[in-house]
Amino acid sequence: MKISTKGRYALRMMVDMAQHQKKGPVALKDIAKRQNVSKKYLEQIALVLSQEGMLQGTRGHQGGYRLIVAPEECTAYRILECVEGSMHPVACLDHAPNDCERCNGCETLYIWQGLDDVIQNYLKGITLQDVLEKIQVKE
Repeated sequence: MKISTKGRYALRMMVDMAQHQKKGPVALKDIAKRQNVSKKYLEQIALVLSQEGMLQGTRGHQGGYRLIVAPEECTAYRILECVEGSMHPVACLDHAPNDCERCNGCETLYIWQGLDDVIQNYLKGITLQDVLEKIQVKE
């Protein structure tokens, strides 16, 4: 499994917003400048995250985006899943119960289930708040 540029930028964008949201809505042009990312690309990501109920946009001179999920409740897994889609390492784990015709006799299914558990537990265990606290320790 490989996380795409969209997934990496989405995480960076959400961390940046969490860092700067105390001043009001955060403009994508400011995030783009701080993160050295295309504003157009961030607009695509913001649209998806808004549709998923993680961001709210405000138009106008003082417009921008703000988080509508608390940083301590927003996990890396949730952000990545919104922009990447399925985070499962193999397609047969995309549905519960597993509808793969081979799942009952698959000798390697336990490997993929174990990897899936590790990925989910790790990424669900990291919140935006965790990242903010790690940043503060570095400063």
